[in-house]
Amino acid sequence: MHIDGMNSIAGLLVGTIVGITGVGGGALMTPILVLFFGIAPQTAVGTDLLYASITKMFGTAVHHNHGTVDWEIVKRLAWGSLPAAALTLAWMTFSGGHQVKNGFIIQAVGIALIITALGMLFKEKLHAIGKNFRVGDSEKFKNVQPVLTVVAGIVLGVLVTLTSIGAGALGTVMLVYLYPLRLSSNKLVGTDLAHAIPLALIAGLGHLSLGNVNYDLLVSLLLGSIPGVLIGSLISTRAPLTLIRYAIAIVLGLVAVKMLSV
Repeated sequence: MHIDGMNSIAGLLVGTIVGITGVGGGALMTPILVLFFGIAPQTAVGTDLLYASITKMFGTAVHHNHGTVDWEIVKRLAWGSLPAAALTLAWMTFSGGHQVKNGFIIQAVGIALIITALGMLFKEKLHAIGKNFRVGDSEKFKNVQPVLTVVAGIVLGVLVTLTSIGAGALGTVMLVYLYPLRLSSNKLVGTDLAHAIPLALIAGLGHLSLGNVNYDLLVSLLLGSIPGVLIGSLISTRAPLTLIRYAIAIVLGLVAVKMLSV
């Protein structure tokens, strides 16, 4: 099969997973591009960021129509993530950080994958801890929620800009802890998808200015991912999310080991 066709199939697979769970975009696509398609790591990160921002627009539209996006939480995350992404891009530009050796990027992606996989595996535990705090000391927890959400956004902004990983998988883990009662499983997915759009877009445009985007690759990925994320978003209410999340976490852990051993 032609390489563009394979790219589109990869886009369809990852897009569907993103639509169902809200996670797995960068965490799956960047390693796929590097390990299976031989794409340079910095190009994989830049292309994946633009791919993710466009793909998630379609998934977010579905969730918005179903009322499963909490825009107030999206705004709080963005207050932290967007400035952090801009500052990270500025550092990459002025320090020459975008020209670091491929090995550095691969190591960074591997570490980000491990953090993401652990977060997904312990998601229920974090949800239980957050719920206990929320119920046990409700007033104090609600007072620190906005600040902690902005801090979570800052962490995501830096991590996503450097590796394209974290906006979905790690973002949902943070939100599960910070909003254990406010966000249902469907709202968790929709809210995380909505926040990922501006973050991935700003980071992706920054990488575009650094020459880290492959346009042909981007188009072929989108041909598969757009229908994939629409399908995934529509069936998300019927999917066994816990089982899928554990499966993704295990895959990410194995991929991380592979990335770190390259």
